[in-house]
Amino acid sequence: MAGVDEAGRGPLAGPVIAAAVILDPEQPVEGIRDSKQLSASRRELLADRIRHQALAWSIGRADVAEIDRLNILQATLRAMQRAVMGLSVNPQRVLVDGNRCPEFHCPAEAIVKGDQKVEAIAAASILAKVARDREMAELDARYPGYGLAQHKGYPTKAHITALYEKGVTPHHRRSYGPVKACLAARGLCVEPLE
Repeated sequence: MAGVDEAGRGPLAGPVIAAAVILDPEQPVEGIRDSKQLSASRRELLADRIRHQALAWSIGRADVAEIDRLNILQATLRAMQRAVMGLSVNPQRVLVDGNRCPEFHCPAEAIVKGDQKVEAIAAASILAKVARDREMAELDARYPGYGLAQHKGYPTKAHITALYEKGVTPHHRRSYGPVKACLAARGLCVEPLE
């Protein structure tokens, strides 16, 4: 059974990243829980253990252009499909955090608050969050002054202020209201980049 979760639906910038994990019952990883309940350092430690001890794991992503073109829900579902397709072991069943499932090659079920109920989903939430946080730190180094490493692209007051002061980067989601408003205020095109 593969657990699937995502990170990055709500931010104004960066990709949405999904992870799929098949845990190994012979090599349990102690301390797995919903990534939101863990400190960043604990997530990093557990992510390393999950990658080494799981039967299989994979990361899938949808970039900003896909998010703007499709919408965040459809982009998230695609990232989840990519994560499952990337597994080195084919699951017989997939459990997804949330209330919607994409189409998979095997039976699947959406579980609301699955990251709090199913260990494999919680493991996927950790891998997805760690992978996305790393990408946001890399973007922060390329686009200083936005605070992306701190707020991870979420619509904080500091982030919105930076958007108005510095402008919109290619990694901002132009289909999201605060980014659209910033572009409009600056007299710029609000259409998504192709």
